[in-house]
Amino acid sequence: MTAPLGRNNGGYNGDTIDINDVLQRTLAAAKAHDWSVERLPNADELPLYGFQRLAKEPRLTVYISTGIHGDEPGGPLALIELLEANTWPADASLFLCPCLNPTGFLNNTRDNKTGTDLNRDYRHIKSGEVLAHTAWIDKLPPFDFGICLHEDWEASGFYLYELNPDNLPSVSGDVIDAVAEVCPIDRSERIDDRPARGGILKPVVSPEARPLWPEAFYIVLKKTRLSYTLEAPSDFPMTTRINALCTAVKTMLDSHLAKLMK
Repeated sequence: MTAPLGRNNGGYNGDTIDINDVLQRTLAAAKAHDWSVERLPNADELPLYGFQRLAKEPRLTVYISTGIHGDEPGGPLALIELLEANTWPADASLFLCPCLNPTGFLNNTRDNKTGTDLNRDYRHIKSGEVLAHTAWIDKLPPFDFGICLHEDWEASGFYLYELNPDNLPSVSGDVIDAVAEVCPIDRSERIDDRPARGGILKPVVSPEARPLWPEAFYIVLKKTRLSYTLEAPSDFPMTTRINALCTAVKTMLDSHLAKLMK
């Protein structure tokens, strides 16, 4: 299995992407496979998009997003691969945001062009990006679960956060097992200064104690009671990171559908 490249020192120093090219490829793949594509409301000049693909007889409704941090290119590239492969389950309705922070990618920065970490802006919303994003989310139907694709420049392997305040059936273990075939897992006892077990973190959802909400908090409080945040290790080769995220998304969808069959 691949090893870290040793390029990240104090931040992400790996491969970057041309976000305009990536978004054009993403839009082309979505339109080629009959997704409904719309600009997010009140997005001004920002290239912020929402995709929808509705199943005729849905058994799952799932939300997927990525690109909220401009120094995490693996997520947008993974979505291109998923869209081009077009192997989504026929009985899942899907809502997808391919890039929430396009200006951050222009400078390879976590924040947007005004210095705002968008993934901390979902409680007292100030940024145009999050205002547009939440306006779009608010008009959507409830989700069975949400998936947020991220990367971590400090991580020694893949890991995930599970927000599950009602202790619903989850598939985090299935995801870790599947991803372990294509990418190392971070099995540290503490990750991001939080308790972890086997690559899985299950923080308590305590919105009133958090002055700054991430996207996943907003999703869990507004649209679902189960959210997964996937963290690929961004000091590894890009192909490894993309494989990890794609494998995680596919496993999540398939395993949740399998649980419904039991």
